[in-house]
Amino acid sequence: MTVNNKDVCKEKVFNEIFKSNAQDLFNFLHYKYQDEDQAKDLVQDVFGKLWDNCKKVTIEKARGYLFVVANNAMKNILAKKSTALKHQAYLESSNSSVENPQFIMEEEEFKDRLNQALSALPEEQRVTLLLKRIEGKKQKQIAEILGISEKAVEKRLQKAMTTLRQRLGNVL
Repeated sequence: MTVNNKDVCKEKVFNEIFKSNAQDLFNFLHYKYQDEDQAKDLVQDVFGKLWDNCKKVTIEKARGYLFVVANNAMKNILAKKSTALKHQAYLESSNSSVENPQFIMEEEEFKDRLNQALSALPEEQRVTLLLKRIEGKKQKQIAEILGISEKAVEKRLQKAMTTLRQRLGNVL
């Protein structure tokens, strides 16, 4: 193991870690648990824990540390909750100005059907698919984030797409 001059406890290094991981961490929590406010809060909490444990975490392990701590914290929060998770829309509405009302109505209906189909997917498949399609992550990155093999990522994506095609027709 080589000695790394970049110390996580140094403010500049910590800020770099924050800038390069905060959005991905938020998206991971938001997609996985469908609670935007909780995801925002947890991102802050997890970076606080990284700061508290900066002497114990190397820069190479910081990203993995953040995702593991965030995932475990969210699981603990959900275990204490008795209410169902809120459903969040995954697609932004388009800003089309010239489209006819029929098209707009059909588009909204499709978005609703897509959101319902996404919500019905098993959590592992939904998270994997959203990281790939919405975030544009590569399978290797998804595997690292979720702590699974690239083959498992591929299999989850295939199953998710098969299910979505069955529910929505072959439009994807």
